[in-house]
Amino acid sequence: MKALVLIGGFGTRLRPITYSVPKQLIPIAGKPMLYHVLDLLPPEVDEAVLATGYKADAIEAYVRAHPPRLAVRTITETEPLGTGGGMRNAGDTMSDPFVLLNSDVIADVDTADMIREHRRHGGVGTMSLAEVDDTKPYGVAALGEKDRIVRFVEKPEPADAPSHWINAGVGVWNAKVLERIPRGRPVSFETEILPGLLAIGVYGHRLHGFWEDAGTPERLLHAQRLLFDAGRGGTATLPPGASGRGPAAVGDGVVANGGLFGPYVTLGEDVVIESGARVEDCVVMDGARIGANAVVAHALVGPRCLVPPGERVEGKIWATGLAGSPAAQPA
Repeated sequence: MKALVLIGGFGTRLRPITYSVPKQLIPIAGKPMLYHVLDLLPPEVDEAVLATGYKADAIEAYVRAHPPRLAVRTITETEPLGTGGGMRNAGDTMSDPFVLLNSDVIADVDTADMIREHRRHGGVGTMSLAEVDDTKPYGVAALGEKDRIVRFVEKPEPADAPSHWINAGVGVWNAKVLERIPRGRPVSFETEILPGLLAIGVYGHRLHGFWEDAGTPERLLHAQRLLFDAGRGGTATLPPGASGRGPAAVGDGVVANGGLFGPYVTLGEDVVIESGARVEDCVVMDGARIGANAVVAHALVGPRCLVPPGERVEGKIWATGLAGSPAAQPA
């Protein structure tokens, strides 16, 4: 069985870090976001096809250097094709059925149970659904008997939303749905293809564990907290000479003697935390340096960036040192 992982988009809401690093390789709870997504695949899935676009070379190089537990290969689109176009471009060798994943979904999903449920229903698709208060940024499903999806509205105004159950970015689909997607042009699966599939049979799979779309700084840090709280990242062990509390995920070569830790911290490789600097609820990427007595809280620090001594970086993306980027922008 195969999985198709959609890695389109430019990560605009995580700029300026995504000017140099694709969103899917930003580490949270100790490993890149993409690898948390791959963790959702059950053992019966033995290959994941990554439908890549922006910074595809960086993603391909990373998975080659850090092989996941299952086989992975990339198929790159030469121009943005949308969700449906990306599926069609990369889906020629899909199994029947196949698992479809968005690459920024951090969730507690029993995908093996979804596959079993899909086979029981006998429809063409099964979509995971998460219940949220604010439905406006998402596709929203109206559910009928046995949670069959009878209507689907993409990004409706709140008054027009048919429910609070949204597309959670994990699905199981029969391969024949790919035949309905035109080749060679941008296609939105949610607006152009999905409505025509509802009459054949698309079912909802309601999630009752945690779920987050990690596409913004605030949501990314919330996703990291969810992963740590679920025991899915890092340890409680701080670097030698540091004080405070975890959980923290600490990369190789980190120096933090005299550093002060609050909970929910990811430090990439070769990060330096100077004496008296405090880090909490943050991601500090490879090679960054946090100066003495500086504070980094509720923030993202880009790779090889410097937070000067005494600086306070709170609620920001800090990217000093990234070519062509401003020093910081609000998270």
